[in-house]
Amino acid sequence: MTDFTKRLTDELGRDLVALGQDIPERAHRDWSGMDPVEPLALVRPRNAAEIGAALALCDAHGIGVVPQGGLTGLAGGAQPSADAIAISLERMTAIEPVDAEMACITVEAGAPLAAVQQAAEDAGLFLGLDLGARGTCTIGGTLSTNAGGNRVIRYGMAREHVLGLEAVLADGTVVSSMNRMLKNNAGYDLKQLFIGSEGTLGVISRAVLRLQSRPTFSTSALCGCRNFDDALALLKAVRAGLGPSLTSFEVMWPSFYDFMGKSLGLPRPLAEDHGVYVLVESSGYEEVRDREQLEATLGACLEDGTLADAVIAGSERETADLWAVRESVAEYSRLMGKLTAFDVGLPAHVTGRTVEVLEAELRKRWPDVIALSYGHIGDSNLHLVVNVPSAGDEQPHGEITHFVYDTVRAAGGTISAEHGIGLLKRPYLPYSRTPEELALMRRLKRALDPNNILNPHKVFEMDEESGSQPTM
Repeated sequence: MTDFTKRLTDELGRDLVALGQDIPERAHRDWSGMDPVEPLALVRPRNAAEIGAALALCDAHGIGVVPQGGLTGLAGGAQPSADAIAISLERMTAIEPVDAEMACITVEAGAPLAAVQQAAEDAGLFLGLDLGARGTCTIGGTLSTNAGGNRVIRYGMAREHVLGLEAVLADGTVVSSMNRMLKNNAGYDLKQLFIGSEGTLGVISRAVLRLQSRPTFSTSALCGCRNFDDALALLKAVRAGLGPSLTSFEVMWPSFYDFMGKSLGLPRPLAEDHGVYVLVESSGYEEVRDREQLEATLGACLEDGTLADAVIAGSERETADLWAVRESVAEYSRLMGKLTAFDVGLPAHVTGRTVEVLEAELRKRWPDVIALSYGHIGDSNLHLVVNVPSAGDEQPHGEITHFVYDTVRAAGGTISAEHGIGLLKRPYLPYSRTPEELALMRRLKRALDPNNILNPHKVFEMDEESGSQPTM
């Protein structure tokens, strides 16, 4: 036990502090695929005051702090360090009763997203935020990365769901701005400093989340298009035809749809193969009207040639079958082993051509490559996962990453759409942010965390030049 860990244990107590073999292995890594690391200590506070006590002690001794939620991040944002403590919010899972009049719910940062969704539903309301990792990811982690998910096209990113926030600063100060009002323009909107900052400016401890009226009807359609241009025409048509009923617009290229569907033996609801597959979800309040609206919109697209084929789910089972391939991403590791995964944003009009360039060049460089393309194209978000079978565990991550991000930058896109920067994307942040933006980020970091203890080395390095470029 070091002098620091002894003092940490003495001041906080062994109930809050775990050391060495007492630190569970799950705290050694997040989902980014990096090698496990045992942190200097694991602190599991029960409230904001205990977070503050831990941070104040670390700040006084210059010890780094890595906040951890559900550990479902894919960019290394919650990856621990051997010379820093990890602080887990797993004990802070309280969910207060829904405030029906203000249509909001107050939750602690460690509450799983699925539990908050259920609490809203039990009260007759609805949380518009939804991610595939809903059963594991926590509210704190979801907000700290400004996560997106399946319903962004209708309800927006994570920050659009936050009315109020409580966060703990590097020196232990608890800043509580637990606003419940939709309109509150009294000074700076301080919560926005912490949403999307990946724990580098403060540790989120509680939040007030905005709720919506709960849709009483939802259905999905799987559509086949000849090419991506037709998929964009379909997007325009369903936006106009469905209006606010349009909840999801998910695009899958054959590389993804065929590989995952055939590998897992999943249903193929469409009889023919297509150039692009699209999942459209509609949610509303009048089943007959909403279904007729979806049928009429897709029918018009079939007549004018925008659509080659489409099938609309008639039951929950059929809906699950339509979404089976899109929801199969958790099987990646089992099917392919080590991956190089990307979460990028692209202007809609260049997305189709960019996917063609990416997949063709990857096949040229590695003939046996598996490159799967899909994403939330309704909100300009493309996912790409790459595996080179012949490389085994020695995947050419660096070469693949450099090529993909170079291509995305040339297309006017962003290296991160919804998963944050963390460690893995840090060298490429200048691809998407100007030197002036990076300089301002560092000024904010120095103001709020002058000793650089909060999630150090994540997002950017404090001593890097603002416009520095990655090296191979």
